[in-house]
Amino acid sequence: MRVSILASGSSGNLTLLETGRTRFLVDCGLGKRETLARLAAIEKSIDSVDGILITHEHTDHCTGLPQMLGLYKAPLYVTEPTLDALKRALPDRLEKRLRGVETIQPGQHFTIGDIDVHAFQIPHDAADPVGFTFRSNGAKMAIVTDLGYMPELVKVHLRDADCLVLESNHDLEMLKVGPYPWSVKQRVMGRKGHLSNDIVSDFIRRDLDTTISTLVLGHISEHNNHPQLVRVMGHRALDGAGRALFTRLVVAEPKQQTEVFTY
Repeated sequence: MRVSILASGSSGNLTLLETGRTRFLVDCGLGKRETLARLAAIEKSIDSVDGILITHEHTDHCTGLPQMLGLYKAPLYVTEPTLDALKRALPDRLEKRLRGVETIQPGQHFTIGDIDVHAFQIPHDAADPVGFTFRSNGAKMAIVTDLGYMPELVKVHLRDADCLVLESNHDLEMLKVGPYPWSVKQRVMGRKGHLSNDIVSDFIRRDLDTTISTLVLGHISEHNNHPQLVRVMGHRALDGAGRALFTRLVVAEPKQQTEVFTY
């Protein structure tokens, strides 16, 4: 299984998952031109995908969805409340591009090609937000961003993963003195907002599963965080957990794709 994080952040989110038989996108937060440019940057030129999965309807996760559906003619995997929200968020652009919708539910297992997918509920201020785990050929990876805290059930879903993509959205002090209106700051800090560096560090020290060989911290705020701060705090937490020699830390910087991870 190969994982390519093409974008992770408030300006767009997009991940490509592949095996020898199957290929699909998770979220479509970039336009067509930028998506193709990011694919070219990792030496990928794809003419088809087996599906497109959307975690929730916020624009940084779905703004490029109509273009990707038009380009790849792929089925859309989405929960019913999120689909309804997408139709409101993307009026006129979405309906005519739909080539088939596979309705999913939090807690559901389903298969796309040779990849087993599990959707699970996360706490975020969206219609029906989900995270995903993916299993193929004995490997497991998880994507969980856009959540205000780490419920115990989410931690359970992340167990046994080889690769975890987790948000480390903001530094609390930077957020408090930053440019956002107070109402937005309260939203970000709330239990349906986004994970802070401190919450992520605590999760790493207390709950990071020993199977995780690659930890990718992403969805970094461009106004209220900095990749180097995320990197320093992540390494410090891994040291505190005794995982520094066993878990590789990668920071997904805004507006730049990561390397391709293979399992």
